[in-house]
Amino acid sequence: MQYLLMGIIAGSLTPFQTAVNSKLRQYVISPFLSSLISFLIGTIFLTIVILASGGQLLLTSHQVATIPWWAYLGGVLGMIGLTTNILLFPILGSVQTVIMPIMGQILMSMVIDNFGLFGADHHALSAMRLVGVVLLIIGVLVVVVLPGYLSRDKMEDNEHAPVKLRWLWQLTGVIVGAMLAVQAAINGRFGGMLASPLHAAWVSFVIGSILLFIVSLAQRSLPNVANLARNKTPWWIWLGGFLGAIYIFSNAFLVPKIGTGTVVVLALLGQVIGSLSIDQFGLLGAFKNRITPIKIIGLVIMIVGVVLIEMM
Repeated sequence: MQYLLMGIIAGSLTPFQTAVNSKLRQYVISPFLSSLISFLIGTIFLTIVILASGGQLLLTSHQVATIPWWAYLGGVLGMIGLTTNILLFPILGSVQTVIMPIMGQILMSMVIDNFGLFGADHHALSAMRLVGVVLLIIGVLVVVVLPGYLSRDKMEDNEHAPVKLRWLWQLTGVIVGAMLAVQAAINGRFGGMLASPLHAAWVSFVIGSILLFIVSLAQRSLPNVANLARNKTPWWIWLGGFLGAIYIFSNAFLVPKIGTGTVVVLALLGQVIGSLSIDQFGLLGAFKNRITPIKIIGLVIMIVGVVLIEMM
């Protein structure tokens, strides 16, 4: 029971991380610099956890020589995913910033499973999983499209987002979700090579931090960090990287104990609960968007679809 609760709580941290990083961006201007700060904090947290558990940080020469090049792409994909979510959050709102990537993540994970990509276990595409995909798509349409038509207000989720471009941002969310599914598969394989999923997550965070530092340096946005000292910032603005690291640490801990499929379903449930809370109450400076019964119905349909995909 405690593992199930841990999985839900860990999943709920994801939308809160996005909300925190989106608020951080308002002070440092650049989404890449906001992501850099988040990655650095996450890296520091994972470093402390690994050292406290007696592990080593640097890869051995043998590991460097034998690990395939694509195993290091997890940090690149994570960097893209985190930064894009920061851009999506003020445009789509908390709920859509969660469910659009989920759709892409689930669909891509099925492709990875069906073909056994990146060393993943092979899971054939069954009729039940196809039913799950259909329910997933229906659920997304109910949440994203139906409320606007029922209220005749296409700006319902965020009155500041341009309607004509919203579909493009939604599509971007789906693509980012597909990237995150690839990242999860790569980090899972990488963790097996290192015999430590936590160590693989640390390497991913370090790579992401280095790349974001280079981009921020090229943008000349690093001096914007001084804005955090000049302005009165809320204490929780530094928690983004910490929340992301806890999420990765929790997944690394739970997958061997209750299985990947169960962890995915629990994470989805937690993400839905977290995003609904942020939208309903306007937490962490987010726009307050009323949660309608239609949206809840759509989210329930999505969850049923994901259960069929991951558990059958």
